[in-house]
Formats: sequence, C-alpha cells, structure tokens
Amino acid sequence: MKYMLMRKADADTENGVMPSDDLLQAMADYNERMTQAGVFTGGDGLWPTREGCRIQFRNGEPTVINGPFEQTSELLAGYSVLEVDSFEDAIAWAKQWPKEDADGNVTLELRRYFALEDFAPSPALEKHRSQEKLPREMNVHVAFGGNCREAMEFYAEITAGTLEAVITYGETPAAADVPKEMHDRVVHSSLNIRGRRLMGADMAGDCYQAPQGTQIHLEYDDTEQAERVFRALSEGGAEIMPFEQTFWAHRFGMTKDRFGVQWMISSGLEQCQ
Repeated sequence: MKYMLMRKADADTENGVMPSDDLLQAMADYNERMTQAGVFTGGDGLWPTREGCRIQFRNGEPTVINGPFEQTSELLAGYSVLEVDSFEDAIAWAKQWPKEDADGNVTLELRRYFALEDFAPSPALEKHRSQEKLPREMNVHVAFGGNCREAMEFYAEITAGTLEAVITYGETPAAADVPKEMHDRVVHSSLNIRGRRLMGADMAGDCYQAPQGTQIHLEYDDTEQAERVFRALSEGGAEIMPFEQTFWAHRFGMTKDRFGVQWMISSGLEQCQ
C-alpha cells in the first residue's frame, strides 16, 4: 500500500522560515531510517503559497489564481511518500515524525493512494495496467576478483550512498560448501544510491571475468561535484574520455577505476548551449 504523508502548513512555513540545521539533520535521519526499511519512496518540502498558484477550471477554461492563500492549516508545506504493508504501519512511521519540527507542534495528514485493483475492469484500466509490466527496479551487479569490499566501501565514500549490506561467503548457510579461502570474500553487497542499487560480489578462481563493454552512469546537477567524483574514480585507474564539455552535456567523461569497473560521469545536459 502506498500512502502520502502530508505535513500541513503553518505560519512559519507560509512566511518562508527555513528549517534549522537541527531539523534538517533530524529529517535526514528520519528519511534514512525509512529508506533502509524500504518504505520511503520520496518526498519534498514546498515553498510558501505566495510562490505558487492555483489553476481553476470553469467549463473547461483555466484561470490562474496566484498565491498566497488563506486558511493556512489547510495548505501543504511538504510531503513524504511511503510504501507499507498496512495503514497501521503508515501510522507507526508517521508517529516518528521528528520532534524538532516546530517544537513538536505540527499536523500531519495520511492519505492512501488508489491502486488499480480499486477500479472496475475497462480498456482504460488495462492501459494503465500495462505499465505494471515494467520492472519495479533496475539495479547493476558487478563481479570482483577478491576486492569487492574495498571497492564498495570506496564507492560508498565518493557517492555518499548507503552501503546496505556486505555479506561474506562464510556468513551464509553455504559456508561448508565453499573453500575456506573464500570465507572472507563477499558473496553479496549492496550500495543504495537514491533508491538505485549497485551490487557486487567476489567470484572464485576462473569464474571471475573483468567487466567489459558496460559502464555505470552517474549524473549530477553540480558540475564541480561531478568532476570530483570523476577524478576520484580515475585515480589509480585510466581515463577513457576526458571530463569536458560535449554537444550532449555540459560536462561528460568516461573512466576505468582501479578495480577495473568503467564509469560515465555527466553533468547538465540542459546547461549545454
């Protein structure tokens, strides 16, 4: 079940009072807990209504009404989208909203999303249902020759992703069937980068083949950050294409890191004039 957890507006949010560092940290920790639990699918804060508008239709004709709007308590200051097993689970997460927000004096509203199963069968519904054939996630898995842990910890550091799991062969029920020299090697690792996962494992002996013909692409809004990541990945490796302006991106580069994994780093297609 998917729910929208809405943070209702108040005088401070409508007056554009920015959150404190303590609140930003508390919200980051809260979102991280939900992300690691697999229930947080996204969320954002909203600017005051004076920065927005309403589009009102009458007989099919739109009229734009600029903010600000009255009835502050009925307005929205931000939202989170949660995917949980039950309404009770959604409430349990909502109850953990950071007390640093407005000194613990906020109003939240929880609303469930419609699912396709809520509608009667129809051709229009089938068109929507066809979109469900798309995979829920698309992740990347990389094979390593014994240095998976080192590589994944390095990738976590430079991407600021969350290293969710590093499991060795010796920690699995199959340990008895694996040579002892493989017990400290990694059978599964997962790096969460904004909900997408880079996974990796060490391959034994002849099973390992260096990655070829595949690149991992990271795109950044901040060109300086993109270049820092590109330089870090290139250190000890080999640049394939320098990080510079192209006709399709403000900056783009290709490199092979010291673990043999190839990367494409880009920044700002929309900035390229």
